[in-house]
Amino acid sequence: MRSDLTKKGIERIPHRALLHATGISTKDLGRPFIGVATSFTDLIPGHIGMRDLERFIERGVCYGGGVPFLFGVPGICDGIAMGHLGMCYPLALREIVADTIETVCNAHQLDGIICLTNCDKITPGMLMGVARLNIPAIIVTAGPMISGRYKQRKLAFVHDTFEAVALAKKGEISAKDLACLETESCPGAGSCQGLYTANTMACLTETLGMSLPGCATALAISAKKRRIAQASGERVVELVKKNILPRDIITKKAMENAIVVDMALGGSSNTVLHLMAIAHEAGIDFDLKTFDKIGKSVPHVTLLEPAGEHFMEDLEYAGGIPAVLKRLKSRLNNTITLSGKKIFSIADSAEIYDEDVIRPFDQAYHKEGGLAVLFGNIAPNGAIVKQAAVSPKMMRFSGKARVFNREEEAMQAILGGKVKKGDVVVIRYEGPSGGPGMREMLAPTSAIVGMGLHEDVALITDGRFSGGTKGPCIGHVSPEAAAGGPIAILRNGDLITIDIANRKIAVALSKAEIAKRFKSWKSIQPKIKTGYLSRYSKSVSSADKGAVLK
Repeated sequence: MRSDLTKKGIERIPHRALLHATGISTKDLGRPFIGVATSFTDLIPGHIGMRDLERFIERGVCYGGGVPFLFGVPGICDGIAMGHLGMCYPLALREIVADTIETVCNAHQLDGIICLTNCDKITPGMLMGVARLNIPAIIVTAGPMISGRYKQRKLAFVHDTFEAVALAKKGEISAKDLACLETESCPGAGSCQGLYTANTMACLTETLGMSLPGCATALAISAKKRRIAQASGERVVELVKKNILPRDIITKKAMENAIVVDMALGGSSNTVLHLMAIAHEAGIDFDLKTFDKIGKSVPHVTLLEPAGEHFMEDLEYAGGIPAVLKRLKSRLNNTITLSGKKIFSIADSAEIYDEDVIRPFDQAYHKEGGLAVLFGNIAPNGAIVKQAAVSPKMMRFSGKARVFNREEEAMQAILGGKVKKGDVVVIRYEGPSGGPGMREMLAPTSAIVGMGLHEDVALITDGRFSGGTKGPCIGHVSPEAAAGGPIAILRNGDLITIDIANRKIAVALSKAEIAKRFKSWKSIQPKIKTGYLSRYSKSVSSADKGAVLK
């Protein structure tokens, strides 16, 4: 066992003394040491229920014959960080999470690890960490939140809070209703109820084979989630004994499966960044064209919030990810999962309980997958759009640029009624380096929806979007403005055309005019000049490479 380096031999008497100080017995020294990386925090609704799940994970590890050691991993709530300086940190946190996993497990030479996670950047950070470490590992996502209720209507966090801000600004919602939405939209523990980034990543983690079947959609409040937590604790000890490693599971074919499921679900555009980063840590060669190639061949068979009216609880009751795998079996690779079962076996044993939540191919919501990759003279290295959340009317759109160098400037203009029908809002210097941290633009996109402009206004940015975004919102524009990408030389009034069907995004400027503008272009000064974000800004790669640290 790896942990023998810290506990065997006469030279390790001091080490064993310290281990005994933690309360373990001499008998425990002969058992596998299992790290339990928990991102519990009182700050994040998706994580407040983890103290309970920690107990069941510990129970499972002990039943399996291992010794559990809990250690903390930092967490950030993207929703609370949204729309201000705080949003510079979540993507950068992903690297801290991966580094923490590597550091603690290698410093203590743990034999295996179980990662308890849930929200947006923490789950991919955990996956990056275990792929880098390549010791036996299993992921437990803590589960989705149940829907809120008000006047017999199901409530979702994004639709009923962020979009309500603009309705309030317009005077179209009463103070009483607004107050009720505020208190009832998020009724308790769990990740936000729709197919936003946290839940999409949970679904893809299960598809990759890095969590047990059923884990992704099992609700945060359920006994089922407790049972999965305990079973995961037992299973990780078996993985150690059989030496089954993350890179045995996270293969190129498994990554392709994750993209297939992502496209079929219509998941968050953030998954492109995260899957690219996980592939990087696992030594798998991937590029944006792989996403688009798969997306064109996979129909969009679920329509969850924010694109539709179904919630994660509806996907759970329709059969969860095993049922999605059953529907998609003909498009999947028969890869192994850490449960010991292959994907086809999981699919064959599943049932689809609701044909509207998980539709047949011939009744798919869209013929193509949820995400599309666009290229053009604004985004030579690519840009991402969640096409599943775009209305047919807006799949092709031309408009005049309204250019902003910060999200806050755009928000002020949108809520102030200065953005008009036919505009293309451009928010730049919000990329991985320029942001820094590639802030999510959920506030401005929700404001556009709330102002009733989502059928008449598009938005492009070198930043990114929440999984809660809908409408023609193009993010991840690469290269970013801070790196001298063409988005940096756009001006108010430039004619921009977005053609999602043909995967194009372009500004009506000649090559000569673009070159002329670049001659006089100077990047703006870094927004943050000290601390972690300053260091992150200087070493982060572009979005089309997964925004990983160089």
